[in-house]
Amino acid sequence: YIQCPECHGKRYNREALEIKYKGKTISDILEMTVEQACEFFTNIPAISRKLETINEVGLGYVKLGQPATTFSGGEAQRIKLAAELSRRSTGKTLYILDEPTTGLHTADVRKLLEILQKLVDGGNSMIIIEHNLEVIKCADWIIDMGPEGGQGGGRVVAAGTPEDIAKNPESQTGKYLQKLL
Repeated sequence: YIQCPECHGKRYNREALEIKYKGKTISDILEMTVEQACEFFTNIPAISRKLETINEVGLGYVKLGQPATTFSGGEAQRIKLAAELSRRSTGKTLYILDEPTTGLHTADVRKLLEILQKLVDGGNSMIIIEHNLEVIKCADWIIDMGPEGGQGGGRVVAAGTPEDIAKNPESQTGKYLQKLL
């Protein structure tokens, strides 16, 4: 792309860039990761709470100024989840998530599971389409589709608790789940 000769890619005019908060311009702040911004805005609860929620869903590495169009599907879902978590829960919501662990580090998968469990403990329900065994083993009920992907799939191979699936000889998922249970 061609860099703007006036702002040099900072996205703001000279006057806006002269304004600073704690020694940082708006451009500097937008270059911060969510994790860095949590610390920077720690004394402003209204901002801090929202940033902490985004960090809790495993997106601490995202820059504040990162365009939403560059998020992966999993990242976009976690942003929506963070927005939902910052609202007052009714305990009557059905969440449908499609592979929310995509691109997450193992530690962040654990964080995500804790958050999802909080939502369930609050009376909400989850339908999660997922291949990550750490998530699958935490499910109350699994519907294992297969036996393969694409043209070779599309039928219910097994349904039940993680333990039921692990015992089912027809379930490919069950073979791997046995090792974790």
